[in-house]
Amino acid sequence: MVSHSKKSSAEWFIDQLNVSNAKLLAFVLVLGFIGYHGILHLRYGPDSCTWLLSSGRYKGDHEWQPYGCMLHRYSKIDARRCLRYLAFWGKYNSFAFIGDSRIAQLYEHFIGVLKTRLDPDPSYSLEHHTPNNTYTDEKLRLSVRLVWSHDVSRTMVEQFRAWEREDEPPSVIVAGTGLQLLLTRNATTLVIEEYKRNLTLLVQAIDSLAHKNTKVLWKLIESVDSSKLKNELKKISNSDIDEYNRAAIEILTHSAARIWSSPRLVALGAGSNDGWALSPRALRHDAQILLNMFCNDHMNFNDGSCCAMPEPHTQLQLLTFAMFLVCGVLAGIKATWRWSQTIQQRLGGYSLVSPPPTTPSPLAALAKLGMIMAYFYLCDRTNFFMKENKYYSEWSFWLPVGYVFALGLFFTDDSISTRVLHREQTNEWKGWMQLVILVYQVTGASKVLPIYMLVRALVSAYLFLTGYGHFTYTWKTGDTSLVRYFRVIFRLNFLTVVLCLTMNRPYQFYSFIPLVSFWYTLMFVIFALPPDIAPSSTHTVETKPYQYLYIALKVIGLLSIVTVLYMSEFFFQKIFVTRPWKALFVNSDDDIHQWWLRWKQDRYSMTYGIIFAVAYLVAQRYNLLDDNNHSNLFTPGVSLTATLLAFIGIGSYVTYTFFCTNIFDCNEIHSYVAFLPIVSYIILRNVSGALRTRHSSLFAWFGTITLELFASQSHIWLAADTHGVLVLVPSAPILNLIITSYIFICAAHEIHRLTGIILPYAVPDDWKLVLRNFAIFLAILVPIGIHDGMF
Repeated sequence: MVSHSKKSSAEWFIDQLNVSNAKLLAFVLVLGFIGYHGILHLRYGPDSCTWLLSSGRYKGDHEWQPYGCMLHRYSKIDARRCLRYLAFWGKYNSFAFIGDSRIAQLYEHFIGVLKTRLDPDPSYSLEHHTPNNTYTDEKLRLSVRLVWSHDVSRTMVEQFRAWEREDEPPSVIVAGTGLQLLLTRNATTLVIEEYKRNLTLLVQAIDSLAHKNTKVLWKLIESVDSSKLKNELKKISNSDIDEYNRAAIEILTHSAARIWSSPRLVALGAGSNDGWALSPRALRHDAQILLNMFCNDHMNFNDGSCCAMPEPHTQLQLLTFAMFLVCGVLAGIKATWRWSQTIQQRLGGYSLVSPPPTTPSPLAALAKLGMIMAYFYLCDRTNFFMKENKYYSEWSFWLPVGYVFALGLFFTDDSISTRVLHREQTNEWKGWMQLVILVYQVTGASKVLPIYMLVRALVSAYLFLTGYGHFTYTWKTGDTSLVRYFRVIFRLNFLTVVLCLTMNRPYQFYSFIPLVSFWYTLMFVIFALPPDIAPSSTHTVETKPYQYLYIALKVIGLLSIVTVLYMSEFFFQKIFVTRPWKALFVNSDDDIHQWWLRWKQDRYSMTYGIIFAVAYLVAQRYNLLDDNNHSNLFTPGVSLTATLLAFIGIGSYVTYTFFCTNIFDCNEIHSYVAFLPIVSYIILRNVSGALRTRHSSLFAWFGTITLELFASQSHIWLAADTHGVLVLVPSAPILNLIITSYIFICAAHEIHRLTGIILPYAVPDDWKLVLRNFAIFLAILVPIGIHDGMF
């Protein structure tokens, strides 16, 4: 009799560390965060203006980050464009500032942001303390007025009542006072009570103004730097300031006024030289907060989500989610029927010793995909979850990259194959490149030209591998059938098409997917045309010489097409803006320029991969290298020379990225020299047998889901069309990044698995069924295209 020892708790725990349980944990986390953010919305409301005006922090780049929403940095052009747009639609842009010297400072800085002249406004002087200062701009229908009031005095109360009586009161009123009182009166109980009574006189007028769509902001008193105060100012204490602020909050919280408390945090991080006046940095951030509050909901700035309403849903999105819901209902009915049949068999005394394996249901896969898409929609197309601006520094980029490679090297394993660019090695290459690109995206490192060019080289390497891999497959199998083509295209585009339908984004939004799909389609057409390439045995390299001539002719044909398209941007646009396929190449603004730029940057990258594959096959044929065992590819002398040349190649490209100062010139040169770092890396990775026969299993795992990671990052990891970062854990950026990354990776892996389940049903082995399914897809697509103006 065989006895089975019971597993220890440690062994049981290790057994639970698998992909399925990891995804289950991610699902539980998602439900938990939905509940947490739902409670936040119930308690504080869904208006992100509340977060903008109340809380935030300074990031490492000394820029202000509001709590839970994205702050657009308004330039003078952006601000005037906003006001001009509102004026065009008949809105009178009126701002009023009423208060003491700090409010006057903000007024002066605010009109400085809006004015086109660099000289100061001659009608206003901070020393004169004139009661009425107004800046106007007739072209913008703009009026910015300052009313001096050291206290919540009769002047302030009467001014609010005068605004209340106006037919067109100011659009925004910024009020705040009390600092001057601290110079003359201590914050005693009697003084604070008097201050409260005076504030109470404003409540009725504020509520009345709110009914006229006027936003009234009560700006709390910012702290002072006691160590810098001089002479009579030293009597002001921050504890007294806090007393006045608490009094204002107590009275005005029950009115329609918005308590503007974030400037207190801004001022703490940006003190002035005299400890009294607001610093230029604090004034700049205060003005930016005002402009974001006023303009974001009217402008199309993707990096400004504060005070902006989410994008409205479309009928197509509703229909798509309805179809997912139908799949879910049908899958549920089918599962319930099977369960009832099993119960009936057991009640009847029948039971199968080993039940037959069940084939994964495509309906269930689509239902799960629908649930994942609902999470995508909640993250990116609503304001339910928070969003924050990206933050770049050298440490924020290079430190995670270092962590990624250290972790990848920790998970090294022996490779099954010893060939150059075997499957495990190419997956590893794709994996670490994708992880570096993700770090590049989340940190906003594109603003640094050398890093931008190095990432361009990674994108070129992916296209290089696409050309190499598909040519090698064609060479070995001779398979240029429709089934093969549609399977590759389905793998590339299934998630992208679903995202276009559910997220209401154009195909070009997922820029890399259209690029790979186009180049693969062009390559497939050229190699499918006669003369055909006869399949070569996997174990031998004996090939008739004329086969190389056919390959050369096809490569020359590919280069000729690319050159003709590149020589004339006008001809290029004529080809790609032709209906109905125009919708595949233009962005949401109906502009093809971005496609043109991406296309020409990597116009030779796939061809480089094909040429390298041919060169590798020729080298194998004439025994110029030996990758059939664990030894080095070449003799010691040749290996050393190749390694040295490879280091020179990578060093030359890196040097070029630092010396190239213009992004246009960099991109132009890049397309001609992109092969240099790629081939150099391949040499370094494969010359040594010890390196060639080992790989990072972690990077290889990520390499299998690169497409899903790339397409998904914009919606459940980044935010606001990649301009921001999704926030599930507020005020804890590192923890938030870890958790959102974990959920993001689990979702991408599950989508990859679901795509594999749906693939054989969408693209069967019979080409006739494939054409039938493609016709059904076109039948669904045509009405959508007609509705969107594709035809």
